[in-house]
Amino acid sequence: MIAILDVHYQGQTAQAACITASSWSSPAALHHYIAHIDAIQDYEPGAFYKRELPCLLRVLQALPSLPQAIVIDGYVWLGDEKRAGLGAHLYQALDGAAPVIGVAKTAFHGVASCPDVVQVRRGQSQRPLFVTAIGVSPQVVSAWVASMAGAHRIPSLLTLTDQLSRSARPEP
Repeated sequence: MIAILDVHYQGQTAQAACITASSWSSPAALHHYIAHIDAIQDYEPGAFYKRELPCLLRVLQALPSLPQAIVIDGYVWLGDEKRAGLGAHLYQALDGAAPVIGVAKTAFHGVASCPDVVQVRRGQSQRPLFVTAIGVSPQVVSAWVASMAGAHRIPSLLTLTDQLSRSARPEP
């Protein structure tokens, strides 16, 4: 089982979403989970993980067990110096219990020369996705991301997770 995570912010609150799938090529979700976070940290430049990591951990707590792999919207590694991104911090917080794969839609400065980033082109798009990983080779993971269901640049389940994170919060 894989889990795909995303977080949406509104003011000082957040909604974290998780979709699970039986395999990388699954066209449909097995289950979905949502966590509402009422008090989030302010954004700190250069330390985005401090804001998002608690949200990801909160939604992962809703799963009955830890998945075999976790996909996040973002990077595991940043820059040539292999600076820890959100994915590396998540992996550390989970004591390395599951590989973490970052799938980013936008490039950071210097991404083309970063050996830890694999560019994956899907569908007819000329714009790549930027794949990084910890606990598994990014070259292996790039084939998994390429095999994900959906005809477009962004795999269908990543789009669905993003939409779920943005869905209306039910009234109490």
